[in-house]
Amino acid sequence: MLYIWKGALVGPAVHLSGGTDLLSGIIPELCQKYPDLNFIIGGEGPKRIILEEVRERYQLHDRVRLLGALEHKDVRNVLVQGHIFLNTSLTEAFCMAIVEAASCGLQVVSTRVGGIPEVLPENLIILCEPSVKSLCEGLEKAISQLKSGALPAPEDIHNIVKTFYTWRNVAERTEKVYDRVAGEAVLPMDRRLDRLISHCGPVTGYIFALLAVVNFLFLVFLRWVTPDSVIDVAIDATGPDGAWTPRYPPSKKEGKNNAMSKTR
Repeated sequence: MLYIWKGALVGPAVHLSGGTDLLSGIIPELCQKYPDLNFIIGGEGPKRIILEEVRERYQLHDRVRLLGALEHKDVRNVLVQGHIFLNTSLTEAFCMAIVEAASCGLQVVSTRVGGIPEVLPENLIILCEPSVKSLCEGLEKAISQLKSGALPAPEDIHNIVKTFYTWRNVAERTEKVYDRVAGEAVLPMDRRLDRLISHCGPVTGYIFALLAVVNFLFLVFLRWVTPDSVIDVAIDATGPDGAWTPRYPPSKKEGKNNAMSKTR
């Protein structure tokens, strides 16, 4: 039996994400085409009634499971029951659900919206347009790859994904963003206004330029109220001279070094 897991993590439980209308068109089409296909749908929301109506209309009670809201502790045990994870979100900044699904070894099929194309590499996700036709094609591609054995083993997918999002990795990426921004030249006010007017059009550009001037004057006022000189500089928390680095008296430090040399 082939199982497709559909759900999205939001807050403390699993809820039906956007794109339920798309899912209601996908289910009957693919269930008719693939007799061994089953859907596991996690989540709760006002559009659940749409999926219940689809299940009733096409008599798919034994092939479409609506689990309702799930606690975080139960998500993993449900995810590993599936082979393919379907995300039908219409808007998404960063879809944590597809990372968790891939970490559980599922092949991900998702709409190409927001920041989703940047979340996983191309070999771990099939991106589709937010339409029933495109998503059905993406799912059929995943089903074909799964049946032919072309997809990586779940353990291999997990080992790949777990290297992407570690705290050290996230910190290094964040540091690169700050370094890049800090290295950029600060444009004078007149050049900023010229850029707004030239890029945003004759009407909208002048409106944005006016807002930029108001924001600049407000910033000048705030710097007058609270000068830069009275603002504390962020401390260096890590590193050899960091505030969180353990300090030892000379005698204690020597004793520690001697103890380490003896153990060697």
